[in-house]
Amino acid sequence: MPGTTHCPFCKTRFKIAEEQLETHLGMVRCGHCLQTFDARPGFVPDQPSPQLELPMMDAELPILDAQVSTTSFGLPVLQPMTLAEQVAIVEDEGIGEYQPKYRSWPWAIAALSLTMLLVAQSAYFFRVELAARIPGLKPALVGYCRILKCTVPLPQKTGLITIESSELEADPKHENQINLNALLRNRAPYSQTFPSLELTLNDSQDKPLARRLFRPAEYLPPQENEAAGMLPNHELNLRLHLNIGDLRPVGYRLAVFYPGT
Repeated sequence: MPGTTHCPFCKTRFKIAEEQLETHLGMVRCGHCLQTFDARPGFVPDQPSPQLELPMMDAELPILDAQVSTTSFGLPVLQPMTLAEQVAIVEDEGIGEYQPKYRSWPWAIAALSLTMLLVAQSAYFFRVELAARIPGLKPALVGYCRILKCTVPLPQKTGLITIESSELEADPKHENQINLNALLRNRAPYSQTFPSLELTLNDSQDKPLARRLFRPAEYLPPQENEAAGMLPNHELNLRLHLNIGDLRPVGYRLAVFYPGT
């Protein structure tokens, strides 16, 4: 029975008859790379085409061995198949075999889900910065936080809130009372939460005599909206009146801070 085999060295395919394999115990020589090998393990019998029906003939056809020659050692030399024969073999081997299709949509869905998860996490952890730098996103972030039970507060960057000037003086009209004048400025390009103030009164040895904290509601003028925050590049003039009793401070220190930071 005719069939095909291939050279294990150069992978070239050859036509060969099964009878020729039995003659030399399967040993043949490749006509392409001239290596000797056993053709039996790679032998594949030809399959008859199911679409072609040949009529019975009384006369036997002669067997033609046009592609086999013999070396001086008696081994058949196989000649490489033609391109047309190789194409025919490939087509025959592909008949009846199911080639599964690679489905990429599950991976696409997984990649999209991971991307959406990363976006959601980034929106949660950087919601304050996003709302400050891209004000148009704040309504969407507020709606997002309603689902997660979170808030979108204004930024709190103490390094961008500066005390431009301050002065502490005795009140000439009221004994034991001092007046604090200060100018605050928000140097950020976005609105920030109004900070808290810490006023420390010191003695002549620069040791603290008293300390007082002021929340925004305690020092903001009536025209300022605490919920809106301190606007970008906004300056705020403060004037506070303090009763110090019998304390006689010589110096003071004024600082801004955010509770919990």
